[in-house]
Amino acid sequence: MRRHRKLPRNVVHRCERNPLFGLDDLPIPANDIHNAAAIRHEGRYILLVTGERLDGRCAILRAESEDGLSFQIDAEPVLEPSAAEPFQKYEADGVRDARITPFDGVYYITYLVHSEFGFRLALASTEDFRTIRRIALISEPDTKNGVLFPCKFNARFARLERPRDGGNIWISYSHDMRHWGGWEVVMTPRHGYWDAHRIGAAAPPIELDCGWLLVYYGVKNTPGGPLFRLGTAILERDNPAEVIGRSNIPVLAPRERYERIGDVGNLVFSCGAVLNDDDTELVIYYGASDSCICRGNVSLSELECMCRPELAAEED
Repeated sequence: MRRHRKLPRNVVHRCERNPLFGLDDLPIPANDIHNAAAIRHEGRYILLVTGERLDGRCAILRAESEDGLSFQIDAEPVLEPSAAEPFQKYEADGVRDARITPFDGVYYITYLVHSEFGFRLALASTEDFRTIRRIALISEPDTKNGVLFPCKFNARFARLERPRDGGNIWISYSHDMRHWGGWEVVMTPRHGYWDAHRIGAAAPPIELDCGWLLVYYGVKNTPGGPLFRLGTAILERDNPAEVIGRSNIPVLAPRERYERIGDVGNLVFSCGAVLNDDDTELVIYYGASDSCICRGNVSLSELECMCRPELAAEED
């Protein structure tokens, strides 16, 4: 009798209730659902979820939960393509991929806009996640994602971003969150690894004692199409352009049926993660195959050891 080899587990432990919700749970007719920003606000979990309408244009919906498992989705999107300039021109084909960063009592939201002119980053803010105020378009074309740090460095705001070409993660700085410059490359794809062809920031960086924890996505092109997985890196606390640790293997890869089969197969992708109540675990919300929203948990100590193997060797 042939024995089937057990697949190695991922470091991120999938929630037993995955998927938490899917396409049929959206209150609007939609083609797909993906990429949820995540935050803890006034004791509740808030997700900003991307849904693609039947006409192909994306909008962002708000979902709320007391326990982080059972979510109620608002009847109408909280952010749709704008009807006012200067945003209308660049949001004509949709808004998506929100990411949330708290800063001095305000929640800043970076999101991706799409039009016939390509992709750009936009910035908005909110204090209650019911009223969202657009601030500015904040990137060069074509930029595919961006996340803000929750503090300043040398009196400047900082963000990570991925221009569409090159597949690298860059850092840039700003004095007003509107005008950005001082670009430096931070991380690149690694030939022969799981993140060989392009990478990008997933959730906004989280400050730990050891530095900034970055959950990022990596793509490897295969004969069957691109394979999207999640990994982690640690950036130096005072100089986040410096990588001091990086996982050589993914922390989460498509294995379950709902992660491998869907609108975009073989894909796990995150736009948001939060710490648990005692700051010992990371709770990652992720989209699976652009068809459902899922959750996974992982201890921070395990992530740190994956990024910096010398720490695990010292413990042994």
